[in-house]
Amino acid sequence: MNKKLNRRHFLKSVGLGTAALALPTHLFAAGKKRPNVLFLAVDDLRPQLGCYGHKQMLSPNIDSLGAQGVIFLRSYCQVPVCGASRASLMTGVRPTANRFLGFDTWAEKDLPGALSVAKHFKNNGYHTISNGKIFHHRTDCLDGWTEDPWRPKGGWRNYLLEENITLTEKNPAHKGPAFENADVPDNAYFDGMIADKGISDLRRIKNTDKPFFLALGFLKPHLPFNAPKKYWDLYSREKIDLADNPFRPKGAPDAALHNWGELRAYHNIPPKGPLSDDMARTLIHGYYACVSYTDAQIGRVLTELDRLGLRDNTVVVLWGDHGWNLGEHGLWCKHCNFETSLHSPLIVSAPRIKAGTRTNALTEYLDIYPSLCELCSLPLPNHLQGKSFAPLLKNPNLPWKKAVFSRYFKGDSVKTDRYRYTEWHDKKNKVYARMLYDHSIDLVENVNISERPENNEIVNKMSTMIQEL
Repeated sequence: MNKKLNRRHFLKSVGLGTAALALPTHLFAAGKKRPNVLFLAVDDLRPQLGCYGHKQMLSPNIDSLGAQGVIFLRSYCQVPVCGASRASLMTGVRPTANRFLGFDTWAEKDLPGALSVAKHFKNNGYHTISNGKIFHHRTDCLDGWTEDPWRPKGGWRNYLLEENITLTEKNPAHKGPAFENADVPDNAYFDGMIADKGISDLRRIKNTDKPFFLALGFLKPHLPFNAPKKYWDLYSREKIDLADNPFRPKGAPDAALHNWGELRAYHNIPPKGPLSDDMARTLIHGYYACVSYTDAQIGRVLTELDRLGLRDNTVVVLWGDHGWNLGEHGLWCKHCNFETSLHSPLIVSAPRIKAGTRTNALTEYLDIYPSLCELCSLPLPNHLQGKSFAPLLKNPNLPWKKAVFSRYFKGDSVKTDRYRYTEWHDKKNKVYARMLYDHSIDLVENVNISERPENNEIVNKMSTMIQEL
């Protein structure tokens, strides 16, 4: 299929009629090199970071990036699963009942002819590089990269201890243990290798005549929670807190919950029922260790960016593809429409932007693509369904979006300043389950108030917002 036909097919699939490009409001100065982009993706990252006000988990390098840029306190992913979330973010297009559904999503299959953010930058003169996990599948939307996407060799689980490898071989139905802490250097595990590759690329492309779009996709804290022992040693096990609300929300429908099958596939995790407090604490310990490990790799890359004198002309954006449950509501992993799965970190540092800024504006991952275009003075592809948050980088208190939207298979969610509402639809588009939480008094979503008569007007209004979208 030729490029023109691909483009037409793509525009039709997202409900758009033309391929016109809208120019950003402030074009880049003639003769000056456009800003570089350092695009940092972190798998399964909760906004449980120091710069988000949480002090138990150690994330000094991400916190430092936040202090140098803008922290989006209320940013949300489109889909609480990696493949679909990344496909939506990278193409700037919303998920629907027929596209961007599960972890195994291919953007180019769900949206033939998709113009990814990487391809758009490449088409506009950027040298584009993908290291680690950016799209879920390494070869998805391959034409967006100047160089072949790179990932460390070997199975993505990256076990190092001999007993674990033996255990996995003896239990082919399992993925091996859910955690590991080998006493090894950082680059014995994958994220250290990804940081090494990113640093090498920065040195190699520093003096090229093209600006770069360097994407680094770090794998941790995705399961299994494998990280060098020194990061486990940062934490005192007895001081690690368990979830405050390890119970089903009052009035929550069955559709809202799941059996966390992703975790149950690992060795020593029971096939059903809750975890023991001891196992829960071990897993939280492992999650923390993995975040600190990846944080250290991000710090290495940012240090090199500074050493090479590139920071002053580089837009740095850091995002986690979705949230993650650590026992809240009795859940683990993601795969649900609760705040814990949909609320995700977003931090942006850019030239000429005031450092140390925070914004409460509602934003969603669809907004990243148009924002990078505006920050780098590239034309805005007409298919984009997000809104550039570039103005918020200079004025974080601007009036902004009234709502942001997420979905997971049959469940559609809308988040406003005060409420989160979710409804599930059957094949005839009839609502068969719903939930409403008042975040002004119940941010952790312990009581579903959707069935209270006094909330009928709110439910109807938010349901209409979903249907109109």
